[in-house]
Amino acid sequence: MCILIELSEVNFKMSPVDEKPRRRYSKSSKYDPILDRFIVSRDRLVIVEVAERNANYIRTQLKKRIDARRLDLKVSVVEDEVYLEK
Repeated sequence: MCILIELSEVNFKMSPVDEKPRRRYSKSSKYDPILDRFIVSRDRLVIVEVAERNANYIRTQLKKRIDARRLDLKVSVVEDEVYLEK
């Protein structure tokens, strides 16, 4: 048994383009303020705590931002604590 459904008319517009635009990414991250504050501080080593986030997740996000910004900082996790080091 075959059921046919009649579709109502759809209004649309099509325009030709030469190329697809590049996707725009944010130049900053919500983790940048952590790095900014650490950079201006006199501390050489700090523990970073972010509510409701796993330590390994925080390390990954900070590492991405450190690499993207080409900062001379280290981030590591020891016993579920995130350390930032100059």
